[in-house]
Amino acid sequence: MSEPKRRATVGEALARLPGTAGERSVEVFTHGSLVVKLYAPRDTDPQTPHSRDEVYIVAHGKGDFVHQGQRVHFGQGDFLFAAAGEEHRFENFSDLALWVLFYGPEGGEAAVEPADQT
Repeated sequence: MSEPKRRATVGEALARLPGTAGERSVEVFTHGSLVVKLYAPRDTDPQTPHSRDEVYIVAHGKGDFVHQGQRVHFGQGDFLFAAAGEEHRFENFSDLALWVLFYGPEGGEAAVEPADQT
């Protein structure tokens, strides 16, 4: 059995987009419950809530992340999180490409309070 691919680049993933049916995301890695994609919406972001927790890491671009009715400006290198089932989308973006990491069980993981850092 061959060794799984352990590196993906934005350029290689973007070269596979749009997909044959116009898809704006492409899967680049899987391991256990982890699925990594590159998402590059154009003009609008039509996504609906997902059934698993997801992390976004902004590969390039900037814009607004609308999450549960709140708007947050983001830029290259930023980390964004959307729990399973939460409404979210990207607006006012330009030249956007995001790494998307889906993980955990259907329905998402339970929130864990951060440890006291004092």
